Amino acid sequence: MSLWIAVAAFVVAYTLIATERVPRLAAALGGAGVVLALGIVGAHDVFYSPASGIDWNVVFLLLGMMIIVGVLRQTGIFEFLAIWAAKRARGRPYRVLVLLCLLTAVASALLDNVTTVLLIAPVTLLVCQRIGVRPEPFLIAEVLASNIGGTSTLVGDPPNIIIASRAGLTFNDFLVNLAPFIVVLLVVFLAVCRWLFRHAFEADPERVAEVMSLSEREAINDVPLLCRSLVVLAGVLLGFVLHPVLHVEPSIVALLGAGVLVLVSGLSSGTYLEEVEWETLVFFMGLFVMVGALVKVGVIDAIANWMAEATGGKPALAIGVLLVGSAFLSAIVDNIPFVATMAPVVAELTGPHGPLAGQTGLWWALALGADLGGNATAVGASANVVALGIAKRNGFPISFWEFTKYGALVAAISIALALPYLLLRYT
Repeated sequence: MSLWIAVAAFVVAYTLIATERVPRLAAALGGAGVVLALGIVGAHDVFYSPASGIDWNVVFLLLGMMIIVGVLRQTGIFEFLAIWAAKRARGRPYRVLVLLCLLTAVASALLDNVTTVLLIAPVTLLVCQRIGVRPEPFLIAEVLASNIGGTSTLVGDPPNIIIASRAGLTFNDFLVNLAPFIVVLLVVFLAVCRWLFRHAFEADPERVAEVMSLSEREAINDVPLLCRSLVVLAGVLLGFVLHPVLHVEPSIVALLGAGVLVLVSGLSSGTYLEEVEWETLVFFMGLFVMVGALVKVGVIDAIANWMAEATGGKPALAIGVLLVGSAFLSAIVDNIPFVATMAPVVAELTGPHGPLAGQTGLWWALALGADLGGNATAVGASANVVALGIAKRNGFPISFWEFTKYGALVAAISIALALPYLLLRYT
């Protein structure tokens, strides 16, 4: 009975989120409330269990970075970057999109993609305002680029960290096995964007001319605070990159950075706390509780085991099923609990005595499927949810289906290209 209640709560809440019949926060908290009230998950499951509880690392990583962004905004750095990007692209919208997507993808390979979106989204909103175009297509494209770029390294996407830990893979393993494909995929993605968002590339000539006459240096209004902020941000980013060495969680690094920056900035709390997306943070908590209930009652585990049995002992079939299955499920539920559940199954399959011993391609199929599949829907990846929250807060709401109609196509193209790459290289 618990299994069906957990599934029903998730399906109803997900349907309400997708159809936008009620605010997404109400749907997520309502679903979480049902599984809690009926005892499917308890306090220990929600607050302390790494498998079925709220992922506090994600929540506090977001909180810390939102505070840092709130302090940075006071310096004028985002206005500076907006004018610089618009001038470098000569005010042409497609060039602006390409420049911002490349910046996002590269940054996401070094940071986690959520942090990158938090830093780039404010710049995007200002650039679009300056050249007179709607920001929604640009924000959607950047989130998709962020998820693509983050796939290429161990630290770019949380599922990669889980896979690396379970499989004993290194930072260089990800670079060698995934980065070359991601570079090709990014080129294809940028070409697709030219067609996908073709109606968004009509700028206001007068605003473009105005931007070209601006001096970006005049946008900086507090140089001392900017210097202090950049030093702290550099330390935070270094902490992220050195995570495999230091073994300090990114959430701790972000909170420490936020604390130091608040201390040295001298700003009032209301100034930087205005940038915290409280609704997004609470939405994540509700989503984690619902997915945690699915994990606890065995739904995720049953799906993972079925995928393992369906592959038999055929490497090519195993890679194909794992890639497509991971992409599909990661579009529906958060890819972190899915990968955490699926990693032991893949380890068993590829272990010394497993039916697919030594077939490392399965690990890369899991990584590509989980990471790239997250692009398919508005709730498929953490970065997607954050970007939609920022867009709504700034008066440019992006609906579930508006994002999904673009994201699903990009995810399908990505998986279609990933399959022959994996089959040719690993079978």
